Amino acid sequence: MKNNTLYILFFLFIGTFAFGQQKRVTTAVDSTKIKIGAQINLTLKTSVDTLSNVVFPESTNFGQLEVLESYPTDTVKQKDRYLLTKRYGLTQFDSGKYMIPSLKVLINDKPYSTDSIFVNVAGVKVDTLKQKMYDIKGIAEVKESMGNWWKYLLGLLLLGGIGYLIYYFSKKYKKKEKPEEVVYATPIEKAVTLLKNLEQKGLWQKGEVKNYYSELTDITRTYIEEEIQVPAMESTTSEVITGLRNAAVRKKMKISQETVDNLERVLRQADLVKFAKSKPLDFEIAEDRAKIEKTIFTLHKAIPEVEEEDEELLLLDAQKKELLLKKKRKRKIAIATFIGAFLVVGTLTYFITTRGLDAILGNPTKELYEGEWIKSDYGNPAVTIETPKVLKRTKLPGGNKDMGIKESQAFAYGTVFDEVMVNISTTSFKDTLSRPLEKVVEKEIKSFEKQYKAKDVFVKQDQFDTKEGISGIKAYGTMVVFKEDSDKGIKIGYEIMVFGQEGGLQEIIITYRDNDEYGSKISDRIVNSVELKKVN
Repeated sequence: MKNNTLYILFFLFIGTFAFGQQKRVTTAVDSTKIKIGAQINLTLKTSVDTLSNVVFPESTNFGQLEVLESYPTDTVKQKDRYLLTKRYGLTQFDSGKYMIPSLKVLINDKPYSTDSIFVNVAGVKVDTLKQKMYDIKGIAEVKESMGNWWKYLLGLLLLGGIGYLIYYFSKKYKKKEKPEEVVYATPIEKAVTLLKNLEQKGLWQKGEVKNYYSELTDITRTYIEEEIQVPAMESTTSEVITGLRNAAVRKKMKISQETVDNLERVLRQADLVKFAKSKPLDFEIAEDRAKIEKTIFTLHKAIPEVEEEDEELLLLDAQKKELLLKKKRKRKIAIATFIGAFLVVGTLTYFITTRGLDAILGNPTKELYEGEWIKSDYGNPAVTIETPKVLKRTKLPGGNKDMGIKESQAFAYGTVFDEVMVNISTTSFKDTLSRPLEKVVEKEIKSFEKQYKAKDVFVKQDQFDTKEGISGIKAYGTMVVFKEDSDKGIKIGYEIMVFGQEGGLQEIIITYRDNDEYGSKISDRIVNSVELKKVN
């Protein structure tokens, strides 16, 4: 009796465990072969208790298949559970082999994955014999399209930029036409006349305080430079005051400290107005004008009536020449900079328009394609192939656990995430049975899904015959792969070539970045170079 009880408990436990291991969501299609544009029905089923919340996937596309219609969910009550059935109408308007990817179904916010299924979309054969025959039309002239429009646009932008730079520098360094200057008898006469003209303009009354102070200080500095031979026009306020004091000592001018202080206050006030946007009051402006006029007359009276010494004139001329040299040096530097920039821009434009951006920035796949290629044999049965780099021997994942395998070898260059990857594997079997090549291709596609989380897998298959008369299958297309712990996908193009011989299997896998011109050229050249050794 005790033994019977134990048997019953054991079978109940096994039954419960087996039930728990059943797949929560089942996947089925009404057909795995359709014609272009025909509808295929995808059905998802799950059995849940009455309190469960189920969310089926909704999208306009499942992989490369378009969702024509998402039907309402059917609910059938089975005792204390619900059987939920969700149907989708799918289609594809291009022939090839496509995969319905694994979908996520949420049951109580927990995701459950469905099985992925391959679907063959066959083209529609057209009987051309039933169509009427017509004469071949002559060659029609077609206007040449502006395929290189961007080159013209780049050239126009370059010319516009050069024109603007020429205009800017010519305007900046163009000597302004000076009006006919009035000749004054003495510096004091010139200063007094210019002060009167400044008052007649009424600049500060119009709100042009900055311009007023600028002209006021220019009149003062010009007088000091011409009368006392101090280079005041190109000097700072501190340098002007220091130069004036030194000149007063040399010329034995009797200048009071008050005169020097008043001049310094007005010059610093002008600096604040011009550079710090200070706004003095009206009475302050009037006082500054009066101080300048008084200072000029005071300086004029303080000059002793003696002949100017030649040394002072020579010193002033030397200082002026030094300032002129500085200006010329700055102008030369600006012109040299402009010419250098023009040459750099022109050179870059020439290389970009004639050779493309790759000539400037570089292109790793272009360098591979145009570099020296290596032709070599790999594996057993040997695959003779031409590649831009030598393939290195790699370890097969998990080793050779299949007892029917006699020998397996693998060789590779790069990874799926590099610009180009080439992978060759060969297998020798103990028997001479033929292996279904379609299954091998499906296995490789599923390997991409598992290892690189591949999505949006587009697959097309064609028969491929080598020069030696060995037939195989070539699968090609695009997919999006993901690095580990990254949500940013990389779209790649791929080609999978599988050849089966009696007792041997040879596989070639090539990947490259999608829309990479040179990556595609590398793949084509590798494929066209394939030679296979027959199994002895």
